[in-house]
Amino acid sequence: MSLQEEIISALGVKPAIDEETEIRRRVDFLKSYVKDAGAKGLLIAISGGIDSAVATGLCKRATDELTEEAGEEYMTLGVFQPYGEQEDIDHSYAVAEAFGLKHTAETNIEDTVTEIALEAEQGLKRLGIHRHLTPQGKGNVKARARMVMQYALAFELKLLVVGTDHASEAVTGFYTKWGDGAVDITPLSSLNKRQVRRLAQYLGVPQEILDKAPSAGLWAGQTDEQELGISYEENSDYLEGKEVSAKAKERLESYYVKTAHKRNAIPGI
Repeated sequence: MSLQEEIISALGVKPAIDEETEIRRRVDFLKSYVKDAGAKGLLIAISGGIDSAVATGLCKRATDELTEEAGEEYMTLGVFQPYGEQEDIDHSYAVAEAFGLKHTAETNIEDTVTEIALEAEQGLKRLGIHRHLTPQGKGNVKARARMVMQYALAFELKLLVVGTDHASEAVTGFYTKWGDGAVDITPLSSLNKRQVRRLAQYLGVPQEILDKAPSAGLWAGQTDEQELGISYEENSDYLEGKEVSAKAKERLESYYVKTAHKRNAIPGI
């Protein structure tokens, strides 16, 4: 078995999907997990990108069906988490409106991140290192601060935190372990980016979101493809078992090997 075949098997990506079947399967997955956990619904952080938009649509369908079946309300809480002024915050609100979310909350993380960064820089200073956090380091703080806020709300409301991780992120390890990668349930995990986009179109995600360049929003102008040096088209082709350029294949497999720790549970002995 080639490494490509091993990766596809490990991540569970199908070479082709039927949108209606995949949506039904993932909505049922969410419903079953909510009921088994005794939760009151789902929390999804809506960034304004395609991944969180699709997850929002799935969550809303799941909690609407649970509400109808149980005769009591199950909530999908959409959380907007800007860092200071977010230029495209209207995209997050557009997703909530498109899927008819009744419950939303906005929590600005800028002050929290600033305080953590200052304390970290004081720690560096005590080690004789006089500098600010790197953009990447501060970006990771943003990811973790967002998760702390999500779990604070989820605990009080008895909700499960939904992640937007998918196979095209997993193959590259492009997420912050135990930051945006630490959630309760991931309904997109066996889809590649192309397949997520297909579900987005099927669910009716607003066009302005479909047209956006994928970004984790870690710093101004940051895009996933620029950061990784590989397009999502080749990433998705690879995960569907197709041939890709030698450069893309080498880069993807290198990322996969060196980021194994991000996909693994905490090791023990």
